[in-house]
Formats: sequence, structure tokens, C-alpha cells
Amino acid sequence: MADRPVILYDTTLRDGTQGENITLSLADKLRVARMLDEYGFPFIEGGWPGSNPKDIEFFAAARTTRWEQARLAAFGSTRHRSNRPEADPNLNELVKAETPVVTIFGKSWLLHVTEVLGATPAENLDMIADSVGFVVDRGREAVYDAEHFFDGFKADRDYAMSTLRAARQAGARTLVLCDTNGGTLTDELVRILGDVRGSLEGDPDAPEVVWGIHTHNDAELAVANSIAAVQAGVRHVQATINGYGERCGNANMVSILANLALKTPAELVPAGGGSLAALTELSRSVAEIANVAPNDYQPYVGRSAFAHKGGVHGAAVAKVERSYQHVDPASVGNAGRLVVSELGGKANTEIRARQLGHELEGIDPRELSRLIKQMEHDGLAFEGAEASFELLIRRQAADYAAPFRIVDYTCLVEQRSGRELLAEATVKVEVAGEVLHTAADGNGPVNALDGALRKALRAFYPVLDTVHLVDYKVRILDGATATAARTRVIIDSQDGARTWSTMGSDTNIIAASAQALADSLEYAIWKSGAELRRRDERHFTTSNGQPAPAAPGGHA
Repeated sequence: MADRPVILYDTTLRDGTQGENITLSLADKLRVARMLDEYGFPFIEGGWPGSNPKDIEFFAAARTTRWEQARLAAFGSTRHRSNRPEADPNLNELVKAETPVVTIFGKSWLLHVTEVLGATPAENLDMIADSVGFVVDRGREAVYDAEHFFDGFKADRDYAMSTLRAARQAGARTLVLCDTNGGTLTDELVRILGDVRGSLEGDPDAPEVVWGIHTHNDAELAVANSIAAVQAGVRHVQATINGYGERCGNANMVSILANLALKTPAELVPAGGGSLAALTELSRSVAEIANVAPNDYQPYVGRSAFAHKGGVHGAAVAKVERSYQHVDPASVGNAGRLVVSELGGKANTEIRARQLGHELEGIDPRELSRLIKQMEHDGLAFEGAEASFELLIRRQAADYAAPFRIVDYTCLVEQRSGRELLAEATVKVEVAGEVLHTAADGNGPVNALDGALRKALRAFYPVLDTVHLVDYKVRILDGATATAARTRVIIDSQDGARTWSTMGSDTNIIAASAQALADSLEYAIWKSGAELRRRDERHFTTSNGQPAPAAPGGHA
């Protein structure tokens, strides 16, 4: 057994979709399945065909799909206590799915047998044996998931062991011990594993089985328990991409795969951990399909997994990159990053600037670092708005010239009985010595301000027509001061070719928003290489969007 490879069995399409706010369409499930197959996973659990029409449709579509490396598994429960196997709808749907593998779960804990299923202990053993035998007799490979095994073992060791014997004798050749409630501590899990294997492998007449593990993360131990189980001889590991799953989630397949591939001598299927350098892309792609924001702090693949903010860390990483990194970020397709902040020092500032393409020629990095610390003290946060950091560097250069200047602005919000909320903003902008005064309505003061500012600037910089705001976030920095609190605004923008983040901070949310908006538009002008449009090439618009002739000092 020790020489066998560790088989990674992915349950994202079944267990993962049981997570709160995780919903996959049929098309989504097929996309994820193809990605897992391309990565090299040997088993993909596609769903429970007896539970919902979508999973039935998935397996129907899967039958016409060519799978390069994966073997699909259909998942379902043991028969109902009142049914014979041949008449059980769940078992018949499992067979109709026509997958080479069928995973059957059964009860190991007498609490569930008697109080949830309403069965006797003997009836439950028959249900396990009949169900496993039913799929084996029809040519399927049977994987048996012993649900709630560790809780059941602690409650009644002998009965929990008898459920495994029933599945093995019926033809299951993979026995998976499930920590379904996710509360078993690692040393206890390893002890129980040793007891189980020692007892069941001692029978010379019993068929050999592969031992598996399936853990949940309710005690924040799912990955640790899975790794410990492998070290204790388990060779079949079930988990989900990014740890998606109900309650606190399942074991995170991404972390398990990286840990086993990079930190143990275990032979893996996917061989060598698949294309390990594609692991970050796989993690983020599944998150995107599931419409879940990637976890920046996820080990190995998160955006912050190899980010260094402290000055001591940054200085050390600048000299020896592995001094504060447990693995090479590139080994899993990620990248190291120095975070610019008040905690960072000269090294962080200088290296992060270089990573963004700035050599700081003629700029003192110590002075720049001091300025950053002061600005963060005043409420800014460059670690979440790198476009504003780039602009800060640009503004320190001797040849910097601002593409525009906001002279002044006004925002009005009016709410009257029987009328919708009205917001209006007026902006006066100076560009190359010329002042333009515009106004715009909006569904709120920030929206109106954005409209008025763009209306003024697009006459000079048409490239701004391609810029769109995609997110707007407000954070209260000192809530103890209530409505007088300082706020930080972060705006995410994109132009089709790139996405960037800018920020502003002030006790006035409109002022903070104006700072972030101005930075966003200046960054777009700079990065696009846009040149100022000459007077004879442009026209202006009035507050209602109609063309108007240009005029010096132009009110339009």
C-alpha cells in the first residue's frame, strides 16, 4: 500500500456546490469538469443524479464528451430501508448515469441509523451491502464513503467497523473514512485510522482495499487531516477546488495538491501534481466560473500568498527572495509581491516601483517612502490602489505636468415629497490653461460628479469614453467618530485593455470620491498615451449632452 500513488478525487461539482452562495449551471459544471480533466485529475465526482434534474442532464452530456484522463463518478446514497435495490429510484439513477465509478455513501454512526434513517443497525448493514453489490454487479467500480465515520467510531467502534466490512464484502475496493462534521482533531484521526487499518487488514482472506479520506473544515483542520491521513497510509483523497463546500467548506484540493507535490515524496495522480505551475490559474478560473471572488489570502494561489508588507520582510526578500517564502511562487503559477504601505521601508517602495516599470530616476526612494507613510497616516492605502501609487511616483518626477486640474466642484442632492431623489454636480476643470465648466445629473452625488467630470474632460481627451467604473468601495476608518469619520474610497476602473484601482481619503465622502475619480481618469490618460486634443478638433457639450461651440473659458 505504501508504494501506491496518492489518488486525488475531486468532488467540487458535488460537494463544492453545497457551499452557500455557490451555484453552477449545467454549462458551468461541464466547463469545470473539462478543466479538471485537462489538469489530470483521475476522478471527477459529477453530482448526485438521483437528487436533481441538473445532475441528470450533466451525466447525459458527459456521456457524449471525450474525457482524456478523468473517470467520472456518480454519487448517491444507500437504498431506502423499505426498498429492494432493483426498485430503489436512487440506485437506478446511479446506474443510468453510465459512469465507470459509482460512489455510495452509507451511515457509520448509530445516531444517524436509528434517529435519522429510522432503521435498525442490522437493516443499515443490509442497506450498505445491497447498494454496493447492486452497482458492482452492473460493472461499476464502487467507492464506499463511510459518512460520519469518526463520530460513529467514537460512539460505537464495533458497529462502525461492521459497516466497513459490509461494504468491503459486497465489492467496494475503496473505503473512504469521512469526517463529515469536520470536528476531529488530527492526532485522534490518525489514531483511529491506525486502529481501523490494523483491524481490517489483519484478515488474510479479506480482499485488499484502498483507504480514502474525506474531511470537512469546521475545525480548520481539513487540509492538515488529509495530509496526516496520507502520511498514515491513505492513498485516496477527496477534496474540492478552493475548499468550497457546506458550512465551513471541504478540504481544499489546491492546498492538498501543492503540499503533497512540493513537501512530501508521495507519488501523485495527477502525476507530479499535474501541471503545478497552472495551479493558480485553475483555482482562479474555478472561482470565476462559480462567480466567487478569489480569496486573496488563500495559501499558495492567493494574491497575498507571497505578498510582503513589513519593511524588514521587504528588505530581506530584496536580497534573498526565499528568506520569507516557504516555496517559490512560480512553482504554483503565482508571483511574489512587495506591498507599499506605512509598514514598508525604502526597499519595498523601490522594488515595487521597479516591478511596475518605474526606475525612480531622480527620485529619492527614502523621501518617497516617508511621503507614503504620511499619506497612509492620513487615511490612504496604496496596497489596494496601485494606480494611485504609480501616479504618486509620476508626480515626483521633475518633468511631470498634470493633464488636468479640478478647479472647483459642487454637488447637490434634493429629496422632495412625491419626487425621486435628484443629484446634480457642477465641475470646473482647467486643462492647458483653459477652463471648462460642466454639469451633470446622476442617481447619486458621486455618479453625478463622475458624469460632470467626464463631460468636461472628454472634450480634451476622447480616450476617456472607453473608461468604465466597475466597482466602488467605501471604508470607514475611524467609526468611533460616527458621521464625522474619515472615509477611504477605492474605485476600480477598466478600459477593455487593463483594470486599475485608485483611492481617495477624506472626512467628506464626496471629496474622497473626487480624489479617486480624478486619479482614475488621469491614470487612463497617462497609460493610453493620449495627447491633448487641439481646440479646432473638438466640440463641447452642454449639461444635457447637446453639442455646443467651444469658447474661451468655456461655460457649456
